[in-house]
Order: sequence, then C-alpha cells, then structure tokens
Amino acid sequence: MSLSTPTHSADGASTLLTDPRFELMPFDSFEDQMEQLPDGAEIAVTASPQLGLDATVEWSEKAAARGYEPIPHVAARYVRDEDHLDDIAGRLVDAGVTDIFVPGGDREDPVGEFESAHELLVALDGLDYDFEDVGITGYPEGHDFLDDRTLAEAMEKKAPHATYLTTQLCYDPEAVRRWIETVRDRGIDLPVEVGIPGVMKYQRLLNISQKVGVGDSIRFLRKTSGIVGFVRQLVGSRGKYTPDALVDGLAPYADDPEYGIRGLHIYTFNQVADTEAWRRGRLDE
Repeated sequence: MSLSTPTHSADGASTLLTDPRFELMPFDSFEDQMEQLPDGAEIAVTASPQLGLDATVEWSEKAAARGYEPIPHVAARYVRDEDHLDDIAGRLVDAGVTDIFVPGGDREDPVGEFESAHELLVALDGLDYDFEDVGITGYPEGHDFLDDRTLAEAMEKKAPHATYLTTQLCYDPEAVRRWIETVRDRGIDLPVEVGIPGVMKYQRLLNISQKVGVGDSIRFLRKTSGIVGFVRQLVGSRGKYTPDALVDGLAPYADDPEYGIRGLHIYTFNQVADTEAWRRGRLDE
C-alpha cells in the first residue's frame, strides 16, 4: 500500500542537508576528521572489529568533551556480558551521551553472551541508565545472510525498545521510499534516518559497498552514472561520487509526516572534507 502523494517541496533537499548526522570510524584519523565538521555536529561513532568497543567509547567521550553530540554504536556482539554493558553505559552517561545506536555487529562470533541487538536492548532496559534516544538498523535492500521475514520479525521485536531507525547504506531513493512504506504498513512508526554515502572516488566507494553487501545499489550506481562514465571512474579517473541524485530523490518526502524521515545519516568513511564541501555547496545554491 502506498502512502499519500508527497508534497514536493523545493526546500526538501535543504531540510535533509541542514543538520545531518555524520558517521566516523574510531581510527587514528578520527580527531582530524572531527575538526572538519560543524560545531556541535552529531557524530555516529562506529564499532571496530579490530579495536572493539573501547575505541568507540573513548572517541565518544572525547567528542562530547569537545562539544559534539556523539552517538556511539553499542554493537551487541562486541559486548561481553551485562557487567561490560553496565560499564559501557555508565561511561557514556557520565560523558553526557544521550543517544546510542544498537546494531547486532559484524563479528561472525560474538565476544560474549549477546547474539543479537534485541538481546542487548532487553539487557539495557534492565540497567539503571536511561538514554533519550536508541537507534536500531533498517535494511532497504535486505541483508546478505537474513531473509526479509527474519528482518521484519527482528525489527518488530526491537522496535518497542527503540526511538528511531537508521538505514544501511543505499544509493537508490526509490528503494528507500518503498522500504519505508513497507515498514509503515507493518505498523512500525519510528522516525527514519536515511543512510547515504558521502563524497568519494568511485573505486573506494564500490569496494566499501561490496564489503557491506550493497548489491542492488551497485547496479543502481552503474545505471545512474552511465556505462561509459562508470567504466571511466572505475578504472581510476578523478571522478567522485556525489549523492545529489539520492538527496534530490528523497527531497519530496523530507517533510511528509507519513514517511517520517527525520534526517540523513552520512557514511563518511572518514573522508569528511569533500563531503562537507559538497554539502555546504548544495546549501548555498
């Protein structure tokens, strides 16, 4: 079932681009990348398979101390047990963190007792720490290892513990629109942060996309850039991907309450400068 016809607002793109959330990985480049963001920006801090959650918490503490609003990824499969979760939550609350994101995590084997995001969310509810916002994951193009029914059932279990959804990387605005409509038809009314890629060279972006299993989006990227342009960029031209078509495709739905898009989540892959230059340029148009 389709939602109502969207209001085509010329300001839709500006609405989406004014205060996005920027995702950074907790590597050595974090501080330099953070300094290129707007003052007080929201920074999603990912969890690293190599570094575990210690780096996520440490960079979240540093970002908060610098006046930013960190949103740490508390990945379930990286948490050892409830004592570990209690320690993480306590440190984040002490740092002033009010918003966390809870994915399952991309470890094949969990480090401890939590197999899924739902298990960790239930455990988190049993602690003495309260967060104003808790995000969970959405997959507009499905998941490599989980079928659509399993994803739907998982979201239904997690939704009562969450306040918003953040989508996996996607290049196709129509895929995002259809997914939101499907989620709403299932009775999930959580606000949606739409995950989009930042600006970067095509080769790097394609390599990242393949690693995170974004298959249909790669086909969309080929289609929208044209075969000749795609091949030229693929073999190492200076051409860079910019998410203009994606943002413009989402713009008509930005202010539509039935879709409930609360903003953009920009996957920067720690390449902030080009993305920020592009974003500011769009806002100045």
